[in-house]
Amino acid sequence: MSQTVDRALSILPLLAEGPADLGQVADRLGVHKSTALRLLRTLHEHGLVYRQSDQRYRLGARLFALAQEAMENLDIREIAHPHLVRLNEACGHTVHLAVHEENEVLYIDKVESRYPVRMYSRIGKPVAITVAAVAKLLLADLPEPERRTLADQLDYPLYTARSTPNAPAFLRELEQVREQGWATDLGGHEESINCVAAPIRGADGRVVAAMSVSAPNVVVTAEELLTLLPQVRRTADAISGEYSGRTPVTDPTRDPS
Repeated sequence: MSQTVDRALSILPLLAEGPADLGQVADRLGVHKSTALRLLRTLHEHGLVYRQSDQRYRLGARLFALAQEAMENLDIREIAHPHLVRLNEACGHTVHLAVHEENEVLYIDKVESRYPVRMYSRIGKPVAITVAAVAKLLLADLPEPERRTLADQLDYPLYTARSTPNAPAFLRELEQVREQGWATDLGGHEESINCVAAPIRGADGRVVAAMSVSAPNVVVTAEELLTLLPQVRRTADAISGEYSGRTPVTDPTRDPS
C-alpha cells in the first residue's frame, strides 16, 4: 500500500513540469503502463489530475483548490507564536510579529520583555511605517511599481534625527533591505529603542509576515542587539518552513556552529 501511495504521489511533481502521456508517466515511475494507468485513473477520480483531449495528463483543478484552501486557513500567528516565545526566552527582549494589510503594517503578536523597561506597542496597533524594521521588510517585498506608488503617498514624520526623511530615501532603504534580507530600526522611531527584524516567507518565497526583536538602550546597546540578528533570522526561517510546509529546522535559538 505504501509503495502504491508513493508512486501515485510521484506523478504529481512530474505533471507539475507540464502535461505528460501515459508512457512518460510509466517511464518516470519505472512501472508497466497498466500500473501507471491505474494510478492516473485514481488520481483523476479525485480531481488531482486531468486527462486532456490529446490523452496527456496534467494537474487537476481540485489540487489547486485544495492548496488555496489550505493557505487561506493557515494562521501565521498561531504557527509563529511558539517560535516567538522560544526566542524571547532565549534573549529576554520584546518580540513582535507584524503583517501588511490595507496599506498599514500591524502588530498581530507580541511577547513581552523580561526586563522592567517595557515598550508601548500593542497587538492590533499600526507601526510607524516609514521607520519600523518590520514595515521595511514587508514593503520591500512589494513589486517596484507598488513600492514607488506607496512611497509617494506616505508622510515622513521626523520622529527622531534618524527617521527616514522622504520618499527617495525610503526607496533606497527598501532596496537595501530587499537585497540583504533583513532590516533594522536603530533609533528611527524612538531615540532609545533599537530593533532588528527578519522576514517570514510563504511557499512561493513572498514575504507574508515579519518578526523582530526590540530593546531599549538602557538594556542593550544597538551593537549588542545586532549580534542577535543570526538568531532572529533562524527563527524567521523556522517559522517560514513550518508555514510553507517545508521540513523545519531543529532549534533556531541555538547557534548551529
